[in-house]
Amino acid sequence: KVCNLRTKVQQSCETTKFYSPSAPHLPIFHYLCAAKHLKSLIIMLVKGISTIALLICSNIFMTLAWYGHIAFKSQLQRYGIVAIILISWGIALFEYCFQVPANRIGSAELGGPFTLWQLKVIQEVISLVVFTLFAVLFVKGDPLRWNHLAGFACLVLAVYFIFRK
Repeated sequence: KVCNLRTKVQQSCETTKFYSPSAPHLPIFHYLCAAKHLKSLIIMLVKGISTIALLICSNIFMTLAWYGHIAFKSQLQRYGIVAIILISWGIALFEYCFQVPANRIGSAELGGPFTLWQLKVIQEVISLVVFTLFAVLFVKGDPLRWNHLAGFACLVLAVYFIFRK
C-alpha cells in the first residue's frame, strides 16, 4: 500500500507544477506535492472516521426509538400507543441530527470518501452491531444464537463485495 501510494503521489506530482524533470536538484517540490496529497488523505480519513462515529450515534438513537419501548416495557407500560409513538419520534429526531450530517460528510457526491452504496452498507452493519449490543444488554427474552451470527457474517461479506473495486 505504501509503495502504491508513493507511486500515485509521484505520478501526480509529475503532472503538476511541483515537479520538473529538468530540475531534479529541487527535491523540495516533491515534498510540497507529497504534503499536498498527504493532507488530502488525512482529510478523507477524518471524514471517514467522522461519518462512522456519527452513524454509530445515529443508530444508538434509532435502536432506542424503535425498540426501547419493548426493552423498557415495564417503565413505559402506563403510556398508551400514541404517547409511545410521540416518545419514539422525539428520540428519532436525535437520530436524524446525527444521520443526516454523517451522510453529507461521508458522501463522495459531496466530497466524502464513500459512495452511496458504501454508505448504506456501512449504516446497515453499524445498525446490526448496535442492535445486537442493545438486544444482548437490555432484551433478555430472545438470546443471540449461532444463526444470527451466521446472518451477520453474510452482511460482512456484503461489505466486502460492495467495497471491492
